[in-house]
Amino acid sequence: MHFLWVLFTLMGAAGQTARNAMQRELTPQLGALGATLVRFLFGFPFAMLFLAALMAASGTPVPKVNTAFAGWTLVGAFTQIAATALMLMTMERRSFVVTVAYLKTEPVIVAIMGLTFLGDRVTAPMAAAIVLATVGVVLISVKPRTLEQSGWQPAALGLSSGALFAASAIGYRGAILALHAPGYVMPATFSLAVGLTLQTLLLLAWLLLFRRQTLKAILSLWRPSLLAGFAGAAGSECWFLAFALATAASVRTLALVEVLFAQGVTRFIFKQDTTARETAGIVLLLAGALLIVWTG
Repeated sequence: MHFLWVLFTLMGAAGQTARNAMQRELTPQLGALGATLVRFLFGFPFAMLFLAALMAASGTPVPKVNTAFAGWTLVGAFTQIAATALMLMTMERRSFVVTVAYLKTEPVIVAIMGLTFLGDRVTAPMAAAIVLATVGVVLISVKPRTLEQSGWQPAALGLSSGALFAASAIGYRGAILALHAPGYVMPATFSLAVGLTLQTLLLLAWLLLFRRQTLKAILSLWRPSLLAGFAGAAGSECWFLAFALATAASVRTLALVEVLFAQGVTRFIFKQDTTARETAGIVLLLAGALLIVWTG
């Protein structure tokens, strides 16, 4: 079971890459806001199906909810929505690429928050792995000139979004641990179902009050949205399973391999060359990923 978290993390990264690709296909029709909300609204029914299937197959009842679980789940759900909102703001400012580079500092923030709030241990090799992988992602993602010309706003938005995504990861891992339930599959699956239920209710209320046209557009494209929702829910299920088995810092650091998946698509499908800077970033990212697997 020691390395199961590695498998779940890689599967989660693959699912997230697929979901992102599907969301990009929906963006021309729904806009950035609508395409992003699809991950929550259409992921919800699949999360409930995962939970129902697990209960039917194992006969395991859902865990008893306690105050700590409720608090951690609220933190995870709200901060994930807020982080997504900040990312949408960057799209509108046309500085998304730069902001994503800063957002990928998330594992560093996760490690600090995990140590502070959950007591998750951070060893020297783990810290080195986090730094290596983060620097590698920045080298792959952004050209130095782009960073110089971007100004302070993308940096502030990116770091803030990264901090909120980090808080979300800590919130959900805290929720899973707070259940004190046997095993790891049921606590992870139940936490995902509760979190997505809360997010779906909040977003539906907001859309009905302020963005009814966006909601209508999303519902009109329900078939492709279902595929994106399934990919997102399946990826999230894998993330939660990984959070149940390993520290959030280890999971989110290894999850940076998502950038390599995207780089592979660019290289082998679109036949775009890899620069020396990107190659150096790939080497650092791989070194960080291997080190976090070895130490995690």
